[in-house]
Amino acid sequence: MTRILIVDDEVAIQELLRYNLEEAGFEVIGAADGKTALTMVKREHPDLVILDLMLPGMEGLEVCRRLKADRGTAAIPVIILSARDNEVDKVLGLEIGADDYVTKPFSPRELLCRVKICLRRGTPLADGDQDQIRVGPFLMEMLKYRFTMMGREIKLAPKEFELMRFFLLNAGKVLRREVLLEKIWGYDFNTDTRTVDVHVHNLREKIEADPANPVYLETIRQVGYRLRGDAGLEE
Repeated sequence: MTRILIVDDEVAIQELLRYNLEEAGFEVIGAADGKTALTMVKREHPDLVILDLMLPGMEGLEVCRRLKADRGTAAIPVIILSARDNEVDKVLGLEIGADDYVTKPFSPRELLCRVKICLRRGTPLADGDQDQIRVGPFLMEMLKYRFTMMGREIKLAPKEFELMRFFLLNAGKVLRREVLLEKIWGYDFNTDTRTVDVHVHNLREKIEADPANPVYLETIRQVGYRLRGDAGLEE
């Protein structure tokens, strides 16, 4: 059974989430502070973490940072749950590796949808799916969850991995931000395309010699992005 860790010091939020997640067939465990959450992740090996930002002792952003910095827990999807609805917090959460950011008050039905989307990343490949994708200097190995550039392994956060895979599969095509939001995040962010921009920025930091002058991931103004022909692709 898929196990989800809820990290929130509000009892009412914990109970609301527990009820809805258990009704959907998930096993639910809980923690009320950051230090306990880190211990439980190591001990219980949850499949996903729902993480409040305002926690006693250690804030949620620090918990997320530590989870994503640890090789043993970096692949666990993290959904940040917060009453702080400003762009700075959202961008910071995404930059340190969070897979999603949900603001309070929230719809339990929408949150459940986001949980299911985040969990899809870890499902086995279906028959016919490509295990290896080669484009220019890039190689992505799905079963090994490994990405290399000119033979050098590059560590990608879960959403970075999904996004890079989509770029590779659509090499040479211009991809609109709205399409990327739908395909990678699985739902409508309305006009919040900053999410895509943050993840593309993070990818450029990892694959470009000069992220300010990208060779591989090209910005198409007012439209979106393209994995360029300079990567050894046909235009």
